[in-house]
Amino acid sequence: MTQGDPDTPVEQASDSPESRLTGHALIQSYLKTLDSSPGVYRMLDAESRVLYVGKARNLKARVSNYARPSGHSGRIARMIRQTASMMFLTTRTETEALLLEQNLIKQLKPHYNVLLRDDKTFPNILVSKETDFPQIRKHRGAKKEKGAYYGPFASADAVNRTLNQLQKVFLLRNCSDSMFSSRTRPCLLYQIKRCSGPCVGLISQEDYAATVRDAERFLSGRSTKVQEELATQMAEASEAMEFERAAALRDRIRALTQVQSAQGINPRATTEADVVALHMEGGQACVQVFFIRANQNWGNRDFYPRVGPDIEAAEVLQAFLGQFYDGKEPPRLILLSHPVEDSDLLAEALSEKAGRKVELSVPQRGEKAELVESAARNARESLARRMAESATQAKLLRGVAEAFALDAPPERIEVYDNSHIQGTNAVGAMIVAGPEGLMKNQYRKFNIRGDDLTPGDDFGMMKEVLTRRLSRLLKDDPDRSKGTWPDLLLIDGGAGQVSAVQEILDQLGLPDIPMVGVAKGVDRDHGKEEFHRPGTRPFALQMNDPVLYFIQRLRDEAHRFAIGTHRAKRAKSQLANPLDEVPGVGATRKRALLAHFGSAKAVTRANLADLKAVEGISDTLAETIYDHFHGTG
Repeated sequence: MTQGDPDTPVEQASDSPESRLTGHALIQSYLKTLDSSPGVYRMLDAESRVLYVGKARNLKARVSNYARPSGHSGRIARMIRQTASMMFLTTRTETEALLLEQNLIKQLKPHYNVLLRDDKTFPNILVSKETDFPQIRKHRGAKKEKGAYYGPFASADAVNRTLNQLQKVFLLRNCSDSMFSSRTRPCLLYQIKRCSGPCVGLISQEDYAATVRDAERFLSGRSTKVQEELATQMAEASEAMEFERAAALRDRIRALTQVQSAQGINPRATTEADVVALHMEGGQACVQVFFIRANQNWGNRDFYPRVGPDIEAAEVLQAFLGQFYDGKEPPRLILLSHPVEDSDLLAEALSEKAGRKVELSVPQRGEKAELVESAARNARESLARRMAESATQAKLLRGVAEAFALDAPPERIEVYDNSHIQGTNAVGAMIVAGPEGLMKNQYRKFNIRGDDLTPGDDFGMMKEVLTRRLSRLLKDDPDRSKGTWPDLLLIDGGAGQVSAVQEILDQLGLPDIPMVGVAKGVDRDHGKEEFHRPGTRPFALQMNDPVLYFIQRLRDEAHRFAIGTHRAKRAKSQLANPLDEVPGVGATRKRALLAHFGSAKAVTRANLADLKAVEGISDTLAETIYDHFHGTG
């Protein structure tokens, strides 16, 4: 066993003659090199692709289980047969091994591991404390800004709904600091009673601070106390015949009640928890997560981890939790629908990550059990909807294969389009669809770079996009093992576009990739599309053919994505300042130039003497600016 720093995992791999063996015999040959250390092991196939990553309290004992010739599930037996080599990382503790295992799974995405495919961050509400009048807003990402963070919320919609109601109740500002400091009169939010107007002194700093404290108390779960105080203030205002103030307080109480009723599930005995419920059916799984914070439901999300047909719920849930909380702060309590493998170990690892105790629980009765049952019901219903959609999608893909004479239903369809205005701000767009529908995390955009292209040359643009895309595939996945190669290319265009793309395929030695051009057809109407394939006559599908509708949706989605990308690029170019390209001109000097001349256009026309007269602009820099815009030097 290789020795190293005791704080660092130690890695070892096999060399010949064991590397000539496979399956049980190969695994058996490793046992003499292993000891009882905790660690992580990797099983690789003949092409060194990682099949599986696992952790062990005792590496030798764990690996010896795979050396047995029988007693394995079908999934494990297949994995063992494909194993051609193994790698090992020893660690000091089993907890360290668990954390390392989950990191490797996320990084390597092994075929036989449970894999969490959706790993987005969750938004929070931030009460910023950078100024005397704190701002309340949505925040996503690292918590670097000074202030109080409340969350996580399940989605941006959940945050926005809560913020919308909080603005009605507490009238806190959500404008940026620069806008806040530059206001000379209150904005529309003040007029519609969503802000108290601190920017122009319509509320004192002391009174504003009081509303901030109330908002934070509400977000911390102490909303009843806030309502009681508001009711008391309303009664006092009414007695003092301050009816306008009393009405405003009444509206705030109503808005606060609406926030609470909109939460749906508001547990009384559960202050902070994530409720995680799993439902498995037909070789698929759905995990539903409810976020309970401050005795309020802050939304829920469903996840569909990649699983196999003969995997146990305990393994799925344990793998999900490890990957889900990698990079996310776990709550103090995690309520589960099923027991998980090594629950004590997982709780210890999560506690270590959070810097405080984290408890895992499978409740059997009471409020917590009701929360889990609610999450499990949502998981069951979500998976049923997804399976129905998948069945419809599978039928459509079989129809695509039949319509375009493909050998098998496509697993990955790539659809291409481009967008420009008379050749300016030209972009190409690629969308991807497969058995699970649109794969938006696979979408790609291409800034058209060809300097030799004639403006508006759609053929040339498409050739550039496909050349770049396929050349990258040849470089990154030459053996087509990563699932990133298309089974079908759909091109927006007719015979000319198809001919241009076929030329690229032939040049790159890829004539086997099926490709279809989708032309608008007669009168450019929906339903009259013509399909062009190399070497065949154009053809059409029946007007009511579901495959035709499917292709139309894909083409329209590609067009939408291309148009959106083009508009974003055009907007950015319109906002671009010509001074940004001048070397040596930063933000401070740019402000000085704009203040002196009034506009960037005036700077480009200024003579050298005028440029030298600007405060902060040296003679050398003035010459640089002049030369940049007048093409001299």
